[in-house]
Amino acid sequence: MAIKATIFKANLQIADMERYYYKDHQLTLARHPSETDERMMVRLLAFAIHAHEYLEFGQGMTNDEEADVWQKDLTGSIDLWIDVGIPDEKLIRKACGRSRQVVVYAYGGRVADMWFEKDRAQFERQKNLTIINLPVETTKELAKLAQRNMSLQCIIQDGQVWVSDGAASVQVERVVLKPGGLLVTS
Repeated sequence: MAIKATIFKANLQIADMERYYYKDHQLTLARHPSETDERMMVRLLAFAIHAHEYLEFGQGMTNDEEADVWQKDLTGSIDLWIDVGIPDEKLIRKACGRSRQVVVYAYGGRVADMWFEKDRAQFERQKNLTIINLPVETTKELAKLAQRNMSLQCIIQDGQVWVSDGAASVQVERVVLKPGGLLVTS
């Protein structure tokens, strides 16, 4: 018998002063049995940073045809494709062909650095691709906030991102490895 996904509920309050986006989201995250709390929280962080009424979680971990988080327009065209971790370069290239903007949130310390350097030339060819590296210290701290029922606040201001559960706060550092085109913000 296959192990089923673990369901997490998150009440996420977002105050994004850079985009003037202030909204509460009641989210359900299905954590795949092979997914860590760290990866799940990076998905949640990506959602918070790019929050939009049409943004939703995809099946990226188990289906190469879907993103981890994505935003589609009313016609079904993909405006924003977000992957977390260190996805295969061919899958990123395919995502760049299918969507207006692709953002990868890489993490994992030295492994993420080596992944980026290995395929840097291919990544540079993708004009609609942005790659952001999250330091391992940051993602480990985010993982500590994971609970089956979470109440989180995310504040984005002056290029800084803070995630808090009321008891602990994590300042999210982002290192842009490859800037891309215009990010979808509305």
